[in-house]
Amino acid sequence: MMSGERERFVAVRKNGDGDLASFQTSTGRVLSYEQALQEVQAGAIAGVNVFKGRDGAPHIRGDADGDPTNNLDQLPQF
Repeated sequence: MMSGERERFVAVRKNGDGDLASFQTSTGRVLSYEQALQEVQAGAIAGVNVFKGRDGAPHIRGDADGDPTNNLDQLPQF
């Protein structure tokens, strides 16, 4: 990875309800949802953003690009 290039999420782990619970980055780091949320808010992860859900809590989602194959739910599980 070149210096200054932001990491991306490449795989996800889901909980028993099918909700995203943790993320693996392009450098192999594994982040809990809370760690990932902090890094996305800090701009350290490319291709994703944080939005406030109907429940009032912040959630991570992929940037809208019209390609459903790179949605976070579609990433491989680890």
